[in-house]
Amino acid sequence: MRCPFCGHAESQVKDSRPSEDGAAIRRRRMCPECGGRFTTFERVQLRELIILKRSGRRSPFDRDKLVRSIALATQKRPVEPERVERMINGIVRQLESMGETELPSSTVGEMVMKALKSLDDVAYVRYASVYRDFKETSDFAKFLGEEGLSDSGEDEL
Repeated sequence: MRCPFCGHAESQVKDSRPSEDGAAIRRRRMCPECGGRFTTFERVQLRELIILKRSGRRSPFDRDKLVRSIALATQKRPVEPERVERMINGIVRQLESMGETELPSSTVGEMVMKALKSLDDVAYVRYASVYRDFKETSDFAKFLGEEGLSDSGEDEL
C-alpha cells in the first residue's frame, strides 16, 4: 500500500482487526520511509458494478462518492455515524446482489433516497434537492407536499 504522506510504495501492517460492523478489515499501517501512520479498510467486492449516468456515460461504482454524498446530506444532523455506515453497507449489498453488472444511476439515487427517508427527513430533503435538481423554492414546496413532509403550520410565518 502506497504511503499517502510521502508516496513510498511499501508500508507495513501494524495491526488488523474487523471493523465495527464486520463488513471490512481495518488495518493500521506505518510507512518505513517517513514513519507516517495511516488506516486502510479492506472490503469484499462481489462484482464490479458499472453505473449508467443520465448522459449515457458509464463509470465504475465508487463507494466513496456514495459516502460523500450521504455525508453532505446528513451534515450537522443528529444521526449516529454507525447508522449511516450500516445504511451505506446495506445499499452496496443491495446493488451487488441485484445480479446486474450495469445499473442506472437512478437506481442508486432512489435507494439512497429511500434509506435517507427512514433515517432523517432533513437529510432526505437535502439529498432530494440535489438529486432531483430543485431550481427554486416552489420545487421544495411541491416535493414536500408530494411526500407528506410539509407542516400545516405555514400560516404561522
